[in-house]
Amino acid sequence: MWISSGVAEQVLIFVFGKVILINDQFPGPKLEVVTKNNIVLNLINKLDQPFLLTWNGIKQRKNSWQDGVLGTNCPIPPNSNYTYKFQAKDQIGSYTYFPSTLLHKAAGGFGALNIYHRSVIPIPYGYPDGDFTLLIGDWYKTSHKTLQQSLDSGKPLPFPDGVLINGQTRSTFSGEQGKTYMFRISNVGLSTSFNFRIQGHTMKLVEVEGSHVVQNLYDSLDVHVGQSLAVLVTLNQPPKDYYIAASTRFSRTVLTATAMLHYANSQTPVSGPLPAAPAFQFHWSMQQARTYRWNLTSNAARPNPQGSFHYGKITTTKTIVLANSASFINGKLRYTVNGVSYVNSDTPPKLADYFNIPGVFTMDSIQGLPSGGAATVATSVMPASLHDFLEVVFQDNENTLQSWHLDGYDFWVVGFGSGRWNPHKRKTYNLVDALTRHTTQVYPNSWTAVLISMDNQGMWNLRSAAWGRQYLGQQFYLRVFDPVRSLTNEYGIPSNVLLCGKAVGFHP
Repeated sequence: MWISSGVAEQVLIFVFGKVILINDQFPGPKLEVVTKNNIVLNLINKLDQPFLLTWNGIKQRKNSWQDGVLGTNCPIPPNSNYTYKFQAKDQIGSYTYFPSTLLHKAAGGFGALNIYHRSVIPIPYGYPDGDFTLLIGDWYKTSHKTLQQSLDSGKPLPFPDGVLINGQTRSTFSGEQGKTYMFRISNVGLSTSFNFRIQGHTMKLVEVEGSHVVQNLYDSLDVHVGQSLAVLVTLNQPPKDYYIAASTRFSRTVLTATAMLHYANSQTPVSGPLPAAPAFQFHWSMQQARTYRWNLTSNAARPNPQGSFHYGKITTTKTIVLANSASFINGKLRYTVNGVSYVNSDTPPKLADYFNIPGVFTMDSIQGLPSGGAATVATSVMPASLHDFLEVVFQDNENTLQSWHLDGYDFWVVGFGSGRWNPHKRKTYNLVDALTRHTTQVYPNSWTAVLISMDNQGMWNLRSAAWGRQYLGQQFYLRVFDPVRSLTNEYGIPSNVLLCGKAVGFHP
């Protein structure tokens, strides 16, 4: 599959200020591929700043060279291009792409990436009569450059100005009475969770970030930053128009975006109050999250059932506890993981590792447990061995919800709990049918535990999906490594690799 994309910045009147367009579109083009498709995408940067796209949830098997983040890739200079080459290997589901550089994500540049199953692989539901993609996120009137300057000065990201659905303040999705439609819903915002609902209709959850799940019915769904899910909605109500609503969660001021579900034979405009958001907050949301379960008898991208991998019976090789915090370093706000705030090097750690370039990163810069010491800055990289089976606990001792994402992997979300985690909390883990996903929420003053099978060699970004926190340091890289360099474990460096920093002058 060959795609050529140009990225540029223009003013669109129907949204607030300048937006980043891809192929003159905001949001960018929807990429629709089939499992195992090879994707060749030429990205031409017409901005006045270096730029990268990352592929949120795409595992990039053995291929962190194509991940599109600053720890693996040099950014594409203005008026230049880079051709990504990767495979949608052994994945199905609803994903997104977005800019990983600076605060470009605040101006757009994002789009949907939907991976469909191969025809020989069954799916655990009937073929929908239509397929809608909804990219929903908070939006700022302030330009991305001004937001970046504000963060650089030591201020936190402000509360957003609004919420957009597919870049619009009002969209319409049309269908026929009696038919069933898939809605693929992604949170592409910078900082804010939202709750999604459709007036008069229930939603059957069928897929979460590539996992086929137990098909429960919901009136509304919480979707946190960086997360995606898919629901089936049957148009089984009287023919009229109905509200679709997405409103911010856990915020004093509630911002709401609306769209319209239009029945094809409707003669009645939308009316009545918006469907109500949940009255309860974090505990309600945590309880809902616990209802998401793996469909053990269903396959995903492969023919074998998801439940054939008995993750709960595997002995973990290591436990890592990651605590986020807000700290002041040199008088400015930074966000840390285990007391370390990440700073980008002018040389991506992946290139420094490959070319054995010293002085870029060290593997003792961040520890696997909270330190309790003074906050520091570093280009932090944590080592992991290929084929490790890790228990990772995200500990949130702050009063704000966190959203954590790991590139190159998905993980089993086995537990949520309030307070501080300790080993006794393992008794509460779901070791039978926890779903796998690439982004998980951690509730305030609470913990979330995940299990990860480290089967994908490379340099992988573990980050806050809340982009202001990521920008100010709440991230690091996992170096998943085997001492034997082999194409069986990892692909070689691309011939078209961009070189920067201390890597300039080396030859791939």
